[in-house]
Amino acid sequence: MSFQGLRGILFDKDGTLFDFQATWGNWARELLHRIAGAETGRARSMAEALRFDLQTGRFHADSPVIAGTGDEVVDLLAPYARMSRAALSELVAGEAARAPLAPAVPLRPLLTRLRAAGLRLGVATNDYEAVARRHLAAEADLFDVIAGFDSGHGGKPAPGMLLAFAEQCGLRPDEILMVGDSRHDLQAGRAAGMRTLAVLTGVATEADLDDLADAVRPDIGHLPALLSLD
Repeated sequence: MSFQGLRGILFDKDGTLFDFQATWGNWARELLHRIAGAETGRARSMAEALRFDLQTGRFHADSPVIAGTGDEVVDLLAPYARMSRAALSELVAGEAARAPLAPAVPLRPLLTRLRAAGLRLGVATNDYEAVARRHLAAEADLFDVIAGFDSGHGGKPAPGMLLAFAEQCGLRPDEILMVGDSRHDLQAGRAAGMRTLAVLTGVATEADLDDLADAVRPDIGHLPALLSLD
């Protein structure tokens, strides 16, 4: 697959711009303890619903959180939360906004280099848009679009966010590279008619992703070489 002629790159956020386990393991542990209090049995039940190991602080490979939307996480926790859905949604989003971020690579130097090459950049995440904007506040000036599942275009694997990025940037889908760490990301890219790059800073392995990817790389730091910018 040739990566010539690209004019835009659209990134997933969690597992792509940020290392998934390092960022979201601590978030999940803190969130579950906030909800369950001293009730360790309830915390364990919620951890199982999220497919999260409370002892190791890591998500299992089949966790629905990996590619799920914020609303889907709320749905999983709601049976155990003993609070209104609105209050639970506010708690989930609030804890997510305060998650301890672990960038997959130093973001600003990479994104600045991509912008200098004339590429339009965007983020399409199944997280809340407000949370994404808070997480990316230091790099927000480098992105043309930051969209979440609640931005009005739907969540992945549907292609709505991706096509909205193309339209807002005046690009054809085949001029855009979708970069992600999950099958949802790559399925969305395929559905939108974009080229796809899988990275391995999420939970999925190369074997999980390579049938949907035009290329697989360890992390987004390999983009300049892939695009012959070196």
